[in-house]
Amino acid sequence: MARENYVRFDWATKRLLRQKSNFVILEGFLSTLLGERIKIDRMLESEGNQQHAEDKFNRVDMLAENSKGELVIIEVQNNRELDYFHRMLYGVSKAITEYITKGEPYSQVKKVYSINIVYFDLGQGEDYVYHGNTSFEGIHKHDTLKLSLRQREQFIRENAGDLFPEYYVLRVNEFDKLAKTPLDEWIAFLKTGEIADNTKTSGLSEARELLRLDNLSPKERASYEAHLSALQYQRSVIQSGWIEGKAEGWAEGKAEGKAEGKAEGKVEGLAEGLAEGKVEGKAEGLIEGKAEGLAEGEKKKALTIAKQAKEMGMSIENILLLTGLKKEELPF
Repeated sequence: MARENYVRFDWATKRLLRQKSNFVILEGFLSTLLGERIKIDRMLESEGNQQHAEDKFNRVDMLAENSKGELVIIEVQNNRELDYFHRMLYGVSKAITEYITKGEPYSQVKKVYSINIVYFDLGQGEDYVYHGNTSFEGIHKHDTLKLSLRQREQFIRENAGDLFPEYYVLRVNEFDKLAKTPLDEWIAFLKTGEIADNTKTSGLSEARELLRLDNLSPKERASYEAHLSALQYQRSVIQSGWIEGKAEGWAEGKAEGKAEGKAEGKVEGLAEGLAEGKVEGKAEGLIEGKAEGLAEGEKKKALTIAKQAKEMGMSIENILLLTGLKKEELPF
């Protein structure tokens, strides 16, 4: 395998894979993941199509319609978001409401697949690919609610839950195995950028040619390198803010703990002896001081990140999501 010969998938989805001539790569990926032949008819408008100064911070998303008239959302997220599951739900809900015309019958509500490729530890679990869907099960009989014969004929579905959105979460960083299945090959590519020379996995063989770095035009190459630099700088900003905030918290915690410990030790020493009071007071003060210092350090870390993100052009809304601060706490 060759490393670093291919562009990152997130950048490719933003710049290359929206072209009809390159749909074959996405079709191969979706067919492998969903376990059925998927053909993309067209790309639809979505927030991720917008090109603006916040591209380096914005998640990458695509909204496609397949040959069955179903909607497929593909989202790539590089940075941690505590409310990411809620955003998945919002994205699906928004797609459903945007792509039904007012006055149309509810039967025109489209089936939606939400594909989420995340490069952080989302949730808690041991697997690296998760599938979520809706199932209606009887409380007493424990049977599955199926569609009626007429409904099955009209909607080409078996169970009531089949009409509802389905979610896939690919926790790329959790993959640490040898790729033995076509899906594993895709996960390995998403994580490392490597594609086996002899791969026969749908979409990856085409990606070996279409996503090569040396196939990019000078303009595309410059855009790609800028994207990598932005990702690296963003990680550095977040990591630096975290380290600095933690260090300041420890330092302030120790200082405050020592001061409080001495004061408390003197008071207790009047009753129990100066020596014992110093020891106990200092210990309690250090513990309380560290806790307060760490809390304050977390706040300073968030403020540091907020300032740096503001300088880089991030919107107030995204800064609040990134740092967890309230609008009135921002220093600008």
